[in-house]
Amino acid sequence: MLMRTDPFRDLDRLTQQVFGTPARPAAMPMDAWRDGDEFFVEFDLPGIDPDSLDLDVERNVVTVKASRPQLDQSRSMIAAERSRGVFSRQLFLGENLDTDAIRADYRDGVLRLTVPVAEKAKPRKIEVIRSETADRQAINA
Repeated sequence: MLMRTDPFRDLDRLTQQVFGTPARPAAMPMDAWRDGDEFFVEFDLPGIDPDSLDLDVERNVVTVKASRPQLDQSRSMIAAERSRGVFSRQLFLGENLDTDAIRADYRDGVLRLTVPVAEKAKPRKIEVIRSETADRQAINA
């Protein structure tokens, strides 16, 4: 359902997930799938305060932002492997999804978006009208 193609996108995503950057911590991992008339996206966001979650939709672009507070500098850390700071991710959804009806649920460290397929994109039957009598006229040349 993503619309843009970038040959380096997967490499960039993997690099950010593994290493992150000081300005932008490692990206939030995501799964996406379609089941029937709904499209689902799940983001792993363990330890995120639900009040820090921010979702915006503009046209067919969904932006998800979340933050995990920085560590208390007075602590003497033995290990600090979890990314801190603001996380952000954009999804470019196809025109066949109803972005006006997106639902979001955050439970057990997973943010789930449910996006219904737009009515105009759902398969439908087209009725064929059959005429019992055909109005045929001879062509006189």
